[in-house]
Amino acid sequence: MRDPLHPARPRDVRRATGPAARAAVGGAGRLAGVDAVRGLAVLGMFAVHVGPGPEPQGAGYLLVAADGRAPALFTLLAGFSLVLAQRGQDPAQRPAGWTRRWRPLLIRCALLAVLGLSLASLWPGILVILAFFAVYFLVAEPFTRLSTPVLTVVAAASVVVGPLLSFLLGPVFGYEVSGRGLVPEAADLASWSGLGRVLVELLLTGAYPLATYFPYVLVGMALARLCDVRVRSVARRMAAWGTVAAVAGYGSAWLASHVFGARQRLLEAIAVHHPQALSAADPVREVLAGQYGAVPSTSWYWLLVADPYSQTPPETLGNAGVGCALIGLCALAARHGVGVRLLRPLTLLGAMALSAYVVHTLVLAGPAHGAASWSAWLAFSALALALTWVWQRIWADSPLRRGPVEHVLRLATRVRGPA
Repeated sequence: MRDPLHPARPRDVRRATGPAARAAVGGAGRLAGVDAVRGLAVLGMFAVHVGPGPEPQGAGYLLVAADGRAPALFTLLAGFSLVLAQRGQDPAQRPAGWTRRWRPLLIRCALLAVLGLSLASLWPGILVILAFFAVYFLVAEPFTRLSTPVLTVVAAASVVVGPLLSFLLGPVFGYEVSGRGLVPEAADLASWSGLGRVLVELLLTGAYPLATYFPYVLVGMALARLCDVRVRSVARRMAAWGTVAAVAGYGSAWLASHVFGARQRLLEAIAVHHPQALSAADPVREVLAGQYGAVPSTSWYWLLVADPYSQTPPETLGNAGVGCALIGLCALAARHGVGVRLLRPLTLLGAMALSAYVVHTLVLAGPAHGAASWSAWLAFSALALALTWVWQRIWADSPLRRGPVEHVLRLATRVRGPA
């Protein structure tokens, strides 16, 4: 679908369909630059799951950069890809019947939920995100039908509204001080009380709850509507404005903490509600380490931090800015033959991100249980890049080239028969 706010001039169309741009377009109309960013997110996920602790020194800055941003990047790319999948379709011609519109979506979400619950049950050390993704995709469907201006406004508002709702509703469900950050498991479905916990975790109190992570989906959708990254000037603007947004998000949190006294107010709240954390080197980080996807609801000043997984307005803005900048930079690189070749390993890994996610979770639940070192991260990364390259070489002329798990999902959601 061509965005009416940014109609392409004839010259732009020619530039967007030149040799470099054609090389940047993957199968099924997907952009190589977008898959490359997804590949980076996979490597970032490996760093968080099997790398050493993120220490802000030397090579440790790589792990600091990945901490908290990998799931945000995955989620933003999910929204971006939703719109890319619809590009070129006339809204009036989109499937209108229940069968063609909702059945594939419900099947996909159900399969993702079952897969996520099953993987989370293998080993509780990994906060599996797939069940949350099932909710994101289900909730996103109505938003795909909004006009671009309305969707953009909603996405911008959600960056503040989502974290605020989480902050206000947490105490209602007994999560004022701590206790957030869980992921639903299959065993939770065995009772009505467990079902209730699963619902609350998915929407509000889990590791990647709808309230604080769905804004990334909306931002990704709005970016894909507003920005055709096949156009060089648009990709440049994405890189520039993404950088500005990242600096604004993280910078505003730094100013609030170190210049306007927010950190001192937080230490006062910690002394009352989390006194055990005061003995830590950094009491604020110590408290945040106990819950993911949100902040405690004990002080309004928590909404001004931007630490990993805090999911406050500043962190959400900063993470979204990083995602926007990376998409723009990778899209620019993918316009040139050398860039395409350099990005190729990441592009192949990103195209099979779901399969890579499932396999790495199974490995962590078995032979690599407890791995946490630079060598483990390098081994996971090298094997993932090599195996995805080999897989796509073997299945280059088959639908399986997109990955085994992706292929199963595509088969399961294929619509047959009349609407």
